[in-house]
Amino acid sequence: MMKNLTLSFAFLAFISTISFAQNAEYDSALVKKLGADDYGMKTYVMAFLLAGDRVNEYSQEERQEIQKGHMANINKLAEEGKLVLAGPFINGGEKRGIFIFDVSTKSEAELLTNTDPAVQAGVLKMELIEWYGSAALGMLGEIYPKLQKVKF
Repeated sequence: MMKNLTLSFAFLAFISTISFAQNAEYDSALVKKLGADDYGMKTYVMAFLLAGDRVNEYSQEERQEIQKGHMANINKLAEEGKLVLAGPFINGGEKRGIFIFDVSTKSEAELLTNTDPAVQAGVLKMELIEWYGSAALGMLGEIYPKLQKVKF
């Protein structure tokens, strides 16, 4: 009985060291740079871009100019490190796309969405929600230019 109890404790001690062992690939400098927590995650704010109420008030040419401003704003926010991911939905209808802002509050993200010419013109509106995701998204800004053959 005592032998079984001793083996059980030894097994539990072994399992607990495996379960709580730190990842050998852990990079504390990268964690600090990206603002990750112990799980490699962080809080972002996701914006769902929706068709605005004023889309039909503009001609095709005016909408093209608004779109150019929208894309320029996306690039500016990405260069500033405030926008880590953006993209349109394919066949999304009223749902046009998403932004993921590298900010931790909806009020911060709202200030950024209000800089978008498409939002200002009422062509787009945004629904904001806090999101918990991989801090590795912060690396997209370094990787994406290496993949982009044609700039917007």
